[in-house]
Amino acid sequence: MNNILNVQGLRKSFGNFKLQDVSFSLKEGCITGFIGANGAGKTTTIKSILGLILKDAGSVKLFGKEISTNEREIKNRIGIVLDNGYFYNDMTLIEMKSIIASAYSNWDEKIFLKYIEKFNLPLKQKISNLSKGMRMKYSIALALSHKADLLIMDEPTSGLDPLIRTEIMDILLEFMEKEGKSIFFSSHITSDLDKISDVLILIDDGRIVFNKEKDKLLDTHGLIKGDNALLNNDTKKLFLKLHETEYGFEGLTNNKEAVREQMKDVLIEKPTIENIMLGYIGGENYGF
Repeated sequence: MNNILNVQGLRKSFGNFKLQDVSFSLKEGCITGFIGANGAGKTTTIKSILGLILKDAGSVKLFGKEISTNEREIKNRIGIVLDNGYFYNDMTLIEMKSIIASAYSNWDEKIFLKYIEKFNLPLKQKISNLSKGMRMKYSIALALSHKADLLIMDEPTSGLDPLIRTEIMDILLEFMEKEGKSIFFSSHITSDLDKISDVLILIDDGRIVFNKEKDKLLDTHGLIKGDNALLNNDTKKLFLKLHETEYGFEGLTNNKEAVREQMKDVLIEKPTIENIMLGYIGGENYGF
């Protein structure tokens, strides 16, 4: 697979917060989940990639080209969905569409109207009157209407009810059925990414913690439950996080095979992405 995005040594400071040498790449044909707690650096990274804020250092290449010197060409191939929308609230949907459509040389009005009908969106209504879910559907309709190869989405399902979130997940999977398409999906709602992601990148406090295939993460990590008598100085080292009570322990490991060899009679369960994320970034009181 080809890399469609390469980020190397990205740095950006905001007061006490810093992106610290953020480096990763996205593969063509994959849905990559960008996960982390609120304030971890997801939005700052995305805005730096898109040039919405100026980076302090680092290189960003999309489709093999620097965005800073090929902005028009590259942005034609990107669909952008941001949590806050960046729309003019006093405009109607059709008025806002006219402004956005003019920025793309390959805008397809038929595709746009197809999604407007699919989402049952009122084109003559002001954006300020849209619900959170309708606003997000409108953002997705705009992002999908100029034949983008890469969707970059920042918290697209935040604050939405489960029904609308499921509908959006279905739309993204439909988008991925076309050859050469990719999605970069930032979210702290990891249950959405359980369903659709191929690769997961975890960021914490401005640093990349891991960049791995989702299935490999789920295969190598496990939720372990057992009797406290099984814990000693050596077995405790097998856990990323460990929670002990008078009734037994629960812990997350990134080495299930070693647990099987060294700890008999434990229960090993499949973790969720949230379990794994919190295993790497959770505090001392972290539990399952």
